[in-house]
Amino acid sequence: MTVRKNFVFDEAVAEHLAELAKENGKSMTAMVQEIIEDRYRSSRVKKRLEAFENSIAIADREFKGVLKERDIQSLKADMDV
Repeated sequence: MTVRKNFVFDEAVAEHLAELAKENGKSMTAMVQEIIEDRYRSSRVKKRLEAFENSIAIADREFKGVLKERDIQSLKADMDV
């Protein structure tokens, strides 16, 4: 399904879009779709990476908290080492 949207561009941006479309042998609509999808994918990757880094930081803080409360002998005893 397609949806019609109307956009208003500055004249220079419209010219740049037309030039890019011509250089790539695509319609202006195809170029706008491609650019939006590229930006969207980048945004999703960035958000996922931030979430992953936050989870690592949380796990790291929790792990360090566990180690502060216990000594190495008690950890070894729990692991039967």
